[in-house]
Amino acid sequence: MASRVKRIISLALGGLLLAVMSACSPLKMLNALTPDGTFDKTEGIAYGSDPRQKLDVYVPHHPMAGAPVVVFFYGGSWNSGSRSDYGFVGEALASRGIVAVLADYRLYPQVRYPLFLEDAASAVAWSHEHIRQYAGNPQRLYLMGHSSGAYNVAMLALDLALLAAVGLSPHNLSGWIGLAGPYDFLPIQNPDVRPVFFWPDSPPQSQPINHVTQGAPPALLMASTDDEVVNPTRNTGGLAIKLREAGVPVQDLYFSRTGHAMLVAALSRPLRGLAPVLDEVTSFVRTTPTQ
Repeated sequence: MASRVKRIISLALGGLLLAVMSACSPLKMLNALTPDGTFDKTEGIAYGSDPRQKLDVYVPHHPMAGAPVVVFFYGGSWNSGSRSDYGFVGEALASRGIVAVLADYRLYPQVRYPLFLEDAASAVAWSHEHIRQYAGNPQRLYLMGHSSGAYNVAMLALDLALLAAVGLSPHNLSGWIGLAGPYDFLPIQNPDVRPVFFWPDSPPQSQPINHVTQGAPPALLMASTDDEVVNPTRNTGGLAIKLREAGVPVQDLYFSRTGHAMLVAALSRPLRGLAPVLDEVTSFVRTTPTQ
C-alpha cells in the first residue's frame, strides 16, 4: 500500500511539473530541481581545441574503486544543445555509483556529418585515457545518448572507422544505450536535419542500421510508444531486429507515459515515475559483462 501511495504521489507531482515546465525552460526547471549532494563535478575539460570540444565529469560521492563510466551525448537535431542543460543526467548516473561524462560537440552549421561524430569519438578517447583520474574504470566504458545523441553513440558502437580514427574500437565499449534514437531515417523528412546530412544526397553510410555486424557491443534501446519525432517502430524496433539477426545482445523497451523529450527527462528525480529509464540503465551497466 505504501509503495502504491508513493507512486501515485510521484505521478501527481510529475503531472504538476509538466504543467509548470510548459511555461518555462523544461531543462532549466529539471536542473533547478536536481540536488548536488550526490556527486563532485569537474567542468569544462577540453578534449580538443574548439570551444565546443569540452566535457564535464560527474563523480559519485565516495565512489567504489573502478566505477563504471557512461559517456552521454544529448540530442537537438545536431544543431542545438549544451551539456550544461543536462546536469540532471549527470546527477542521476552519479547517484547510482556511475561516473558520468557529459560532452559537447560541434553542431550545424559549423560542421556537418561526419565531423560531429569525430568530436564524439574524441570525447570517448579522452574518457578512455583519463577517466581513472576520476575513479572510473576504462574497462567498464558505456555510451549513452538521447535522440541525435543516441544516433551519435550508435554510430560509434557500429561504424568501426570512427573509433579506429582515435586508436580505439567498439571492443573497448562494454555496451551502449540509445534513448529515442534515429537509426534509419533516409530519406530525411525534417527540414532542420536535411542540410546536416547533405540532402538530397545523404550518404547511406550515415545510417547506423547499415553498420550492424557480428561482435558489436551489447545494446539497450529505449523508446516511447507515442514518439512523434522519431518513429520507434522503424528506428528502435528495426535496429533491434537487425542486431538480433547479427547475434548482438540487445534489449529494446517501450514506454507509454513518455514522449520523445520526456524519455530523457524521466532520468530526473521529479519525473522518474513516468518510466523506469534510470533503473534500466543501472541494471544494464551493472549486469553487462565487460568486453
